[in-house]
Amino acid sequence: MAQARVTRAKLNRRALITGRVLGADRIVAPPGAEIASIIVQARPEKLAEVEAEITAMPGCEIHARDVRGKLIVVTEAPDAGSLGTMLNTIQSLRYVYSAALVFHAIETA
Repeated sequence: MAQARVTRAKLNRRALITGRVLGADRIVAPPGAEIASIIVQARPEKLAEVEAEITAMPGCEIHARDVRGKLIVVTEAPDAGSLGTMLNTIQSLRYVYSAALVFHAIETA
């Protein structure tokens, strides 16, 4: 009973929000991978070049293409950080106007 009181005393809203309740040994990474769809708007006359750069990136494939400069990119990454890096890399490619994440899910093993 005394142990339960100690646990309750340490558990408060601020500790929960800031993550101080969980120790590093209690955090479990989800199995599987992060999958996402990204809509890319690029210069129409440079679409083939942008498409080649994106398909050269590991885990990326082009699902659909519009001659007006739009690409639907399907990606798979090991974690959310890698997925964010991939999105930023696509966004910063030459001739890309924008890259927007439109779907994201965690695929379990």
